Parts: sequence; C-alpha cells; structure tokens
Amino acid sequence: MNILGIESSCDETGVAVYSTERGLLAHALHSQVDLHAVYGGVVPEIASRDHLRRVLPLITQVLKTAGIERADVIAYTAGPGLVGALMVGGGVANGLALAWDCPVVAVHHMEGHLLAPMLEDEPPEYPFLALLVSGGHSMLIEVRDFGDYELLGTTLDDAVGEAFDKTAKLLGLGYPGGPALAKLAEEGDDDAIALPRPMINKPGFDFSFSGLKTAVMLEVQKAEKEGLLDERRADIAASFQRAAVDTLVTRALQAAKKRNLQRIVVAGGVGANKLLRSEVARRFEGAVYYPRMEFCTDNGAMIAIAGALRVAQASAAGEVRAEARWSMETL
Repeated sequence: MNILGIESSCDETGVAVYSTERGLLAHALHSQVDLHAVYGGVVPEIASRDHLRRVLPLITQVLKTAGIERADVIAYTAGPGLVGALMVGGGVANGLALAWDCPVVAVHHMEGHLLAPMLEDEPPEYPFLALLVSGGHSMLIEVRDFGDYELLGTTLDDAVGEAFDKTAKLLGLGYPGGPALAKLAEEGDDDAIALPRPMINKPGFDFSFSGLKTAVMLEVQKAEKEGLLDERRADIAASFQRAAVDTLVTRALQAAKKRNLQRIVVAGGVGANKLLRSEVARRFEGAVYYPRMEFCTDNGAMIAIAGALRVAQASAAGEVRAEARWSMETL
C-alpha cells in the first residue's frame, strides 16, 4: 500500500510517499521562510496562499520520484495548526481522493513528529518517553504503544521554540531566530550569565519559558545601557541556550525516572538543536532516538508514516477536518 502524506499546518509544504512494503519512497519540502522573514513571523494568509501554489507541483514531483501514478491512501495534517493552511492540505487531499477513488486519513501533526523516528533503520520500541519540542509545542508524553499516549507535561506559556525565536529577536538576529541563535551561541560562553531554569524544582513535569525570556530581556537592556551588547551578544545567546536545554533535559529525565522508561525520543523542530541532542545522550542512561535532521522540522514523510499506521481509520473523501487545537490524548 502506498500512502501519500501532505503536511501544511504552518509555513512549510511537505509531501511524501511511504510504502508499507518498501518504506519511504520519496519526499519533498518547500519552506516559506523567505516570504515571512520580512514580517518577523508567520503571516497566516500568506502561508495559506503559498501552500495553494506549492502543494500540487510537489505532489506531482514526489509521485514521479516514487515511480507511481497515484496513491492507495492519502494522509493529511488535520491539526493542530493554522486553520487556513490546514484547509489547503485537507482540501487537496480530499479532492485527490475523489479523483483517485481512494480513502483519506486525518493525521495529528504532533503524532507525526512523535512517529518520525520510525522512519529510521533502528526505530524505538515501545514504551518510550517522547520530548516533543517546537515553535508551538513543548510536551512530555509517555508512549505506551502506538495510539496509547499520556501527556505528562506541557508548557504553561511560551513553547521553547517560541522562546528561542523571541530571544533571537531581542538580540537582533534574523528570522527564523532559533537556528541563528544556536549558531551565535557557538561563539559564546554558556556560563557567562546566570539565568533561571524555570519549573525544574516544582512538582509535575510542566515547562515555563516566559521567566527565562524576561531574564534575557533584562540582560539585553543592561548590556545596551552599558554600550556592551555587541560584546555580550554571543554570551547571552549561549547562556540562554544552555538554560533552555538544561530545563528540557532535566524535566525529561525526571519524567523518565518517575515512569521507569528506558527510552527517550526527541522530536520536533527544536529536536535538531545540537546541544539538546548531546545533553540528552550524555545525561540519560538509557537509549535516545531522534529523527534525521531533515525530519525534525515539519515534513510530509512523518504524516505519510502516521497515515500508514492509522490506515484502519481511513474514511471516504468528504468533509475536510481542520483543528487549530487538538489534544493528542483524544487519539
């Protein structure tokens, strides 16, 4: 069975074909970074219109690369995300399904990220702890089996990726800010500035990054007042990154120990952060799994494999599902 996956939840159009017999056959991705950079963030209407322009050419390209004319099932991201962007992917998926007379599967975006490591040669076995970290989410999930999820902790305010982007903006870095900040941090001393590690000594496994972001803002204002921002910019970036990563890793290890889990999956856009990857591997005594770098950010391959695993829930083409908010625990 060949599953066509379509991802359009935010500002990246991803398309892939996954075979239940041969694995991933083809994938393609278009990023809208250049379109949104001038605004310093994603503009929903612009995102939706660019998905409209890009998705059908990408589907044509991926089908050709995979050597097939059509798919047996179409999986699309139904949420969470920007409703307009989701409607584009869902509308195209349902339209093609009518033309091809095949079923469609509505996929949860974060389940796609959670399952992305299953595309690798050595996928994790169940159960495991999933640390899902991106621009919109910071979540710790106990994954007992496929579809059996318990949310252990989430962010009470900013997601960690959002905190990276906002800190980068404070430092005058470009958009998207996260990768730019991580690169600048390589030039700095991550012990130069004492910054808080929010929530790590409190009960539960929730995150909070607004206080850390405020602490960075005060350091930037102090450096500007003293005329030393250019000299301290790299140290501030490195200190922030260290504080954010320490917070994520500490919380993940607390949850893994409490639930007696011997495997951790790190996924989502922030999962590509080199310091996060190295610190989880260094501090966790069990096995750690990641998607390959290209599948950390939003992509069609993770939606295709999630669709393959959810194929029993496929339905006839019809109403497009688009959920701005959608709890994984309802799956």
